[in-house]
Amino acid sequence: MEEAVDSLIHNNKTISVMESCTGGFVSNAITNIPGASNIFSFGAVTYSNEYKIKLGVSKELIDEYTVYSSEVAKDMSRAITIYTNSNYGIGVTGKMNKPDPNNPYGDDSTVFVSIYDKDNDIYYPKTIVLKHENRIDNKNQVLEEIIKILKNCFK
Repeated sequence: MEEAVDSLIHNNKTISVMESCTGGFVSNAITNIPGASNIFSFGAVTYSNEYKIKLGVSKELIDEYTVYSSEVAKDMSRAITIYTNSNYGIGVTGKMNKPDPNNPYGDDSTVFVSIYDKDNDIYYPKTIVLKHENRIDNKNQVLEEIIKILKNCFK
């Protein structure tokens, strides 16, 4: 993450995050890096569909594809970018080995990530199948994938 934050600082770019199943883990990782206050605009933990929609995610996409989908992760990354006027937005949705009684569809061990580059109108989506039973290990797995995606964004 340090390399990603340094790249954002060097390029005078900003980033925001809308995450659900990672519960602020991605935002925390960014803000743990010295200088992050120069590039981190906003972090939202949106467990409920209601607050995803309030922040700009399409209700129609949630209804059509479910909240646990690549389409909704992409819309989360775009919506948070627009909401905060950031250069980049990260969207994370999925389940970490736990059924969701409010949203009973989808695999219980799949996470959908998207990074949106507003300046170039490009999405970097990734579907992650979790390998661990432990929630912290799964959050770390997701974070590692996000870091890989960010490195590709800054090439």
